[in-house]
Amino acid sequence: MSTSSKFDYPRPNLKNPIHFLAFGGGVGCTPVAPGTAGTLLAVLIFYFLSLLNFWSYLFITLCILLLGIFICQKTSKDMCVEDHPGIVWDEITGFLITMIGSPREFIWILIGFLLFRFFDILKPWPIGLVDKNVKGGAGIMLDDILAGIISMVILNILLLVF
Repeated sequence: MSTSSKFDYPRPNLKNPIHFLAFGGGVGCTPVAPGTAGTLLAVLIFYFLSLLNFWSYLFITLCILLLGIFICQKTSKDMCVEDHPGIVWDEITGFLITMIGSPREFIWILIGFLLFRFFDILKPWPIGLVDKNVKGGAGIMLDDILAGIISMVILNILLLVF
């Protein structure tokens, strides 16, 4: 494995299907703001998944969440990095959680994107507490799951008000 000179993190083996998924098909390899790039990929995924009925969307999001624990754990173990910034499967999951019950309209997608990135980047309590104390695949996923849940609640309140 070669290392990135700018961030000194190992590069993933994108020929490995687990790493390929964890890094969002390579989107997580972007040198600047890989989490934001992963969330932008999640917007595209949401756009297509939102064509499904509510229960199908929820089921697929749950499958993505459960699969993500394994994918993130395996990739971080293979790379010997606890939470590589290029692993974006957690951002994809968190954004899909954010958008549960939301319409497929640009304004709501934008608000969901901004809310999720806000909570994912700043990590207010309890997100920051989980981020610091829960390790492994569950830890990589859990802070984004919480950011997604909080963002979803706020977004759905905004939908009710407006």
